[in-house]
Order: sequence, then C-alpha cells, then structure tokens
Amino acid sequence: MEEDPERDPEKDLAAAGPPLSARETWAVLYRHFRPHRGVVALGALFTLIGAATGLAQPVAVEALVNRLSDDESVTSILVFLTCLLVIGTAVESVGSYILERTAQSVVLDSRRSLIGRLLRLKVTEIERVQPGDLMSRVTSDTTLLQAVTTQAVVSAFSGGLTVVATIVMMAFMDPVLLGVTLGVIVLIGAATALVMPKISKATRQAQEAVGSISTALERAFGAFRTLKASGAEEREVVKVEEAAREAWRHGVRSAKWQAVAWSSMGFAIQVSFLAVLGVGGARVASEAISVATLVAFLMLLFYLIDPVTRLVDAVTQYQVGSAAVARIVQAERMETEELAPSAERVPSSRRPAPGGTRPASVTFEDVTFRYRADLPYVHHGVSFTVPGPGMTAFVGPSGAGKTTVFGLVERFYEATGGRVLVDGEDVLAWPLADLRAAIGYVEQDAPVLAGTLRENLLFAAPDATGADIRDVLARARLDTLVDKLPDGLDTVVGHRGSKLSGGERQRVAIARALLRRPRLLLLDEATSQLDAVNELALRDVVAEVAQQVTVLVVAHRLSTVTLADRIVVMDAGRVRAVGTHDELVVADPLYGELAATQFLASS
Repeated sequence: MEEDPERDPEKDLAAAGPPLSARETWAVLYRHFRPHRGVVALGALFTLIGAATGLAQPVAVEALVNRLSDDESVTSILVFLTCLLVIGTAVESVGSYILERTAQSVVLDSRRSLIGRLLRLKVTEIERVQPGDLMSRVTSDTTLLQAVTTQAVVSAFSGGLTVVATIVMMAFMDPVLLGVTLGVIVLIGAATALVMPKISKATRQAQEAVGSISTALERAFGAFRTLKASGAEEREVVKVEEAAREAWRHGVRSAKWQAVAWSSMGFAIQVSFLAVLGVGGARVASEAISVATLVAFLMLLFYLIDPVTRLVDAVTQYQVGSAAVARIVQAERMETEELAPSAERVPSSRRPAPGGTRPASVTFEDVTFRYRADLPYVHHGVSFTVPGPGMTAFVGPSGAGKTTVFGLVERFYEATGGRVLVDGEDVLAWPLADLRAAIGYVEQDAPVLAGTLRENLLFAAPDATGADIRDVLARARLDTLVDKLPDGLDTVVGHRGSKLSGGERQRVAIARALLRRPRLLLLDEATSQLDAVNELALRDVVAEVAQQVTVLVVAHRLSTVTLADRIVVMDAGRVRAVGTHDELVVADPLYGELAATQFLASS
C-alpha cells in the first residue's frame, strides 16, 4: 500500500516486553502444564514405581552376597531380582509413554492457543514484525515446550525423590561412604550450575536465528518470480545460509554447555565411585563394614546415576524451555482484536441490522492519523460525508492518504484524532465483527490464497449457494475462465494465485467481495491490472452495484471514476475538493492536471 509505513528492522518482538523472570517463567509453564496435571501425575506415579523397584535391587543383592558367603540357596533371590527387573522395566515404559503422549498434547494446546491469537492480531502489530519469525514461534518454540512441561517436571520430581530415597538408604548402610559420595557430587554439581544460564542464553539466540531463517525464506518465496527474474537466487541463498549458520553457531554453543553439564555429573559419579571404592575397601579391611554392604553401596551409587541424570536433564530442559517460553510470551503480549460480536456495546435503537440491505453511510470528521508516534501524520484533518448509496471515488497523488481511508473504515487502524462514522456511529463503538460483516473489501494487490478457486470465492461468504457463485462469476467476467480451467471451480490456483494472471486475481477478489453481499464496498485500485474491455465491463458492474450499495473507490486511473456520484480529491493528507468529474476539471487545478495527463479533461 502506498501509505503503509516502512517496517523498522530494529523493532521486533523483543519490544513486546522485558525478559521473563524465573517466577514468570514457571507461571507460564504451569499454565501449559495445568490442564494435564492429572495425567502427568499418573505418569509420574508409574515412574516412581519403576524407581522403587530399582532401589530394591541393591538390598536384594546384599542379601544375595550374604547367602553366597553362607553357602545358602540364592534361587528365590534371583527370581525376586528378575521379577523386579521385568516389573520395573514394564512400569517405566508405560510411564514414559504416558508422559510422551501428554507432552504432545501440551504442544498441540500451545499451538492452538498461539495460532488463534496470532490470527487475531491487530494490523499494526503484524506490520511491525516479520511473519517468518511469528511462524517459527508456532512451530519451533512450541516444540521446546514438549520436554520442559512434562518430562522436566516429572524428572525433577521423580528424580529428586529417588535421590533422597537413595541417600537415605546409603545413610543406613554407611554414613561415612555417604559423606564421601555427597562431598564429590556437591563440589562438581556447584561448578555445573554455573553453566546453566549459558545454556539458556545460547538456546534463546539459536531460536531467534531459526526465526530469521523462516523470515528469510518467507521473503524469498513471497516474491519468487521477482527473485528469478532478478537473478537473485545466489544472493538470497547467501542470506538464508547466513541465518542458518547463525542458528548453527548458537546451537553448537548450547550443545557445548550441555555437554559440559552432562560430562561434569558423569565425572562426579565416576570420582565418587573411585572414592567410595578406596574408602570402602579400607573400611572392609578394618571390618567396619562387610563386603556385601560395600557391594550394595556401590550398586546404589551406580543407581544414583539415573536420578541425578534426570535432575540435570530437568535443569537443562528448563533452561532450553525458558528461552522458548519467553519468545512465546512475547508473541502472546501482542495486541489482538476482539472479533466476537458484543451487542451491548451499541444501543439497539441505533444499531443497523447485520447483513441488512440498507446501504451504509460513511463520515470522516476532522480525522488525523499516523501509523506510529515516531512517524509523520498521514491525515491532517480529513473531513467528508458519503450518504450512500452510490459511488464515491478518492483520487490524488501517491501518498495522499487514500488507502488509509479504507484502513480506518475497516478499523485496521484507529484514528489519532477526530471520528470515523459508519451509519452515524463511531466505528470504535461498533462491534468489530458486525462492522466488517457489513463491508466488502478488495485490497490494492488483490490477494488470492493458496487453494482452489471455489475456496477463494467462499472465503468471505462460506454459506453462499451455488446460484450465488454463478451470479458473481458472470458479473466479474470469470465464467469463461472457469469453463477453461481443468477442474472448474475446484482448480488449485497456486501459492498466492500464481496460476492466475494479475487481472484474473483482481476479478477473483472482486467476485469474493460481491459474494459477501456487503452494504459498503471498498475497492482499492480494483481494476488497475484489467485490460480495457474487462475494465469497462467491471465498471458497469460496479455502477450497477452502486445503485443499492455504498461504493468507495480508490483509483489512479480516472477512467474508472469519471461516472462517480462524487469524487474526493486528496493531497498530502487533506481533502482539497469534492465534486463530480465535470465540476472538478474546472474547479480544482490538481484534478484538472490529473485529468489532462490522462486525456480526460474534455470527457
């Protein structure tokens, strides 16, 4: 759009709010975890049962060694150990499945919530961020919640309980060996804790780089033909590869610190084993403990590896997940629109019936507007009245603020000053869903969505009948096109309508708007890509529609608006003249110059 502000590359989603504190992060994680807490508790229970069977094994082994020393039968103990192993493995497998399934549900819920919010964002929010980065938050960042909201929580809980239970059993077996074990683990564990913030930072940077990859690819695919025609493939490849290398660098850094954390804890267990073996051997020699006790203690020490690993894993997953949570929350903090009808907001005596046939009126009262506080004003006290029905055209040089008029009527933006009225009611007081239900809008670039032609036509009017579709196809001069398509209305039109010509895309957009049966029709350069024959035909269609509907048209080609009931001439964000074509050719120098340039001064 000619009046759209340029996107500031320095402004991104990081501006949506300050980094999350640990308390805020846990609150968000619990919000995702809470709906599934019952199932997670069940999975945790199975995990604890599996852990308990493991803890019983060293005690059984101690009894086994004692029986071997006394030449007693060990068959019953071997059967018991086998049963413990089988039961423990089966129970833990069930618990693992429950947690994995729940983790997938967490991701699904998070994606549904985020998608629903992103598609309701205000236009001003979308214009200040890169779509590719938003997409990465729905895909990549939500995936990282999978582990942290279930496995990490359960690992921290079950791992912590198992560690405590193991330490208690160690204390009963030999407090001295326990002291040796804890001394080594605490010393190395403290050093490991220092690298955890580095994991979080590197992961956050890696996720941001993944968002940059999505942004770069979306940019390239969004203008693929231009990319090809400009011979820019290699340059774009370099840009995407640079984003990929950035993600790789931060990913490697995160992996490095995770490896340090994992290896440190593994090192702690190994050193503990050697220390216990040395001190324990001395205590066996001094007959302070038995060989069976030392063997059982060593088994408990090895068994301690798993819960300690779970705790380390939970902490590292939390660091990774906290980075994803922060990015998701930043997206959730973006402003959204309230689309649900709110009948109580508008007095029933003054509220037009949604879907009614009465043409709408539009009034601007001294409207001022700018896209952001740091940008200049686009409108400087714009005032005009369109009573309806009929056609009103907006003309003027590029940057005059014509398209912005439509954005304010649709409430894509809100006026900085003054009022925008539809049917005499401020658009800010209208329920947004009701307001837009009364409007048909054809954008300047006439976007066509990926899918079939039928899906595009029904996009704004999903309940339209076959007769309605045939009617608008004929009026938009699309019936001959449909007859030529291999699958008719069910023909796939390609990404952004790439299989259609520019004129065909415009006609599809017009047909889509007409199918909505609007009370107010906004056409922004809707015939700019049509040939003379189709432009003339559609001009007649618009003139016919304008007999019952209020039609607002933005046009640079004055041939499309010479028969308008009124023409609003805009320049530098102001209305400089209002009248018919013949009146303005004589009365307004700017319009006369535009008409003369297009050979219409004598029309």
